Amino acid sequence: MARLFSREEAEQVLPKIVPLLEELRALKRQHDEWQAKAEALQQNTKSNGHGMDVEASRVTQGQQSTGVQINGLIEKVRSLGAEVKDIEIGLIDFRSRVRGREVYLCWKLGEDGIRWWHDLNTGYGSREPLE
Repeated sequence: MARLFSREEAEQVLPKIVPLLEELRALKRQHDEWQAKAEALQQNTKSNGHGMDVEASRVTQGQQSTGVQINGLIEKVRSLGAEVKDIEIGLIDFRSRVRGREVYLCWKLGEDGIRWWHDLNTGYGSREPLE
């Protein structure tokens, strides 16, 4: 069973999570760039019939490296009790209890504190204010 956080407990963890989310976003951008290069390389290889083994190897290595780093950072966030929901906007959830039922406390980078919650089976678009 996942740990349940009070709003105050979750907010105490945020200073540790913020740099991880910022690094995650940067790595996601790098990974997306590697993906775009891989797709362009694949198209180029198909169109001219020549293999580009060295470049393909470099791109694959870049994708794998950023993927491993992303997974490691997600695990660090999880170890602090939060669930990463959207890397690009820095969206995380903490399990909690609101009005007697288990829910997610919802927070994203740039917000000054945890002010929102939503049911476990809904998401960011269904956030409701805590107060």
